[in-house]
Amino acid sequence: MAGDKGYRAEWIDEGLLAMEITPVIPSKTNEDRTERRVEFDKQKYRERNIVERLIGWLKECRRVFSRFEKTALNFGGMIKMAFIERYLRLSA
Repeated sequence: MAGDKGYRAEWIDEGLLAMEITPVIPSKTNEDRTERRVEFDKQKYRERNIVERLIGWLKECRRVFSRFEKTALNFGGMIKMAFIERYLRLSA
């Protein structure tokens, strides 16, 4: 599980490790990085950026962000339409 420095706490690391999930959370600047039980994987943390940008882009689509569609089927359709619109805009 990847998260930013706001999610950095020892109890979060312990809980994730108990569930056999590797935390990918950078250490805070005032924290001793050598005392952590988990090694920070910088490459996996960079991959988190892909998801962050996707969510940020979807928030630009007002109809998806505001969730005008009440049913899950219609909402899923609007997400697909947003992807199609984005693809057509990038390929033109």
